[in-house]
Amino acid sequence: MAADPARAIALLDGRFMLDHPVDAAIEIERHPAESIAATLSAQSAQALVPVWRRLLPETGARLLAVLPDATADSLLAELPPTEAVQLVGQMSAEERARRLDRLDPAVRRELEELMTYPEGSAGRLMDLRVDVYRGTMTVADTLDVLRQKRMKTARSLYLVDAGRRLIGRVFLQDLAIASPQQSLSDLMLPIAASVEPTASQEEVTAILNKERLIDLPVVNYDGVLMGVVTHASLIQAVQEDVTSDIQTMVGASRDERALSSAIFAVRKRMPWLQINLLTAFLAASVVGLFESTIAKFTALAVLLPVVAGQSGNAGAQALAVTMRGLALREITARDWLRVMRKEIEVGLLNGIAIAVTCSLAVYLWSGSLGLVLVIAVSMVLAMIVAGFAGAVVPVALVKLGQDPAQSSSIVLTTITDVAGFFSFLGIASALSAFL
Repeated sequence: MAADPARAIALLDGRFMLDHPVDAAIEIERHPAESIAATLSAQSAQALVPVWRRLLPETGARLLAVLPDATADSLLAELPPTEAVQLVGQMSAEERARRLDRLDPAVRRELEELMTYPEGSAGRLMDLRVDVYRGTMTVADTLDVLRQKRMKTARSLYLVDAGRRLIGRVFLQDLAIASPQQSLSDLMLPIAASVEPTASQEEVTAILNKERLIDLPVVNYDGVLMGVVTHASLIQAVQEDVTSDIQTMVGASRDERALSSAIFAVRKRMPWLQINLLTAFLAASVVGLFESTIAKFTALAVLLPVVAGQSGNAGAQALAVTMRGLALREITARDWLRVMRKEIEVGLLNGIAIAVTCSLAVYLWSGSLGLVLVIAVSMVLAMIVAGFAGAVVPVALVKLGQDPAQSSSIVLTTITDVAGFFSFLGIASALSAFL
């Protein structure tokens, strides 16, 4: 008979949770997890599910840790998958892996799929471990919670309603100067912007820049807060994209690392080296067209690499600037005409300056005014073409739906080599009478 009162209390608690899940959730959040672990452990998963759906994710995850594993497993299996994902997202990587391994394979697979978002999406960028608060909490209670958590990086607090839908935010500076008895809802400001987990990195970047935000909440289709994309994580993602672009621009794989095996590196690099070989033969065929001119004026063979090298460097500069603009969203494919005009102007001015220096050196070396004229004119033309190609090639690849980092460098090298060789040797053939 001694067990009957305890059983009655458990039944009453269970009835209360089923009938008033919101009130039960708010009451549970007021107590340390350890103090109510025994009461919650006595309940069935069916009684706990309605309450867990209203608990703040951080509280729900913390309470899962003190429940018996069997009860916690049943809870994660019974909860709607999107809400279960929120709970496991609050856990450490080790705890998350342990919890998922205990679940039925079908349930685990569903949760893992929901936690895996497309590369470059807001879901992949967001931090799942975001603290949320209720508008009914007082300033004094909130400050106590913050002191216990020792938060040093947060600039604002996100508020949710009883359904865990995002309703606003409170900035810490407003919290610090408010009256202790004020509620967070009195200090709440509207959310300037939010995105869904499938939003692209480009959308996130544009919103953060437009609204001048330091973080951006990610919500699902019901408006439930899933996580937050911070400015720091976005910068890190952009930096990773840029560094991987450096590899792909020269035909190396994004997957290759400095300590990757030699076989892996060869397998990733060899196709692009073969393609590059074909383009090199294309450039060589241009030289072959002027074989008789080179045989007649051997000085052309000495100066040919100078023109090709300078045009290649100029094209690489234009390509790097354009690629950076595309990566940082400073420009889009619609700006191709402005970018092209700018790089053509740069190529013209640089070409003239380089042609003057080069002409002086060639005259001192050869004493031939005809050779000076040939290299000066060809240098200007080659630099213009290089600037044009460096600006247009990556933009054209974007418009064609291709990765500009993957093949821009090879296409650019082909264009600059062909243009440099053809302009130099073509002009030399046309002005052969003056050589």
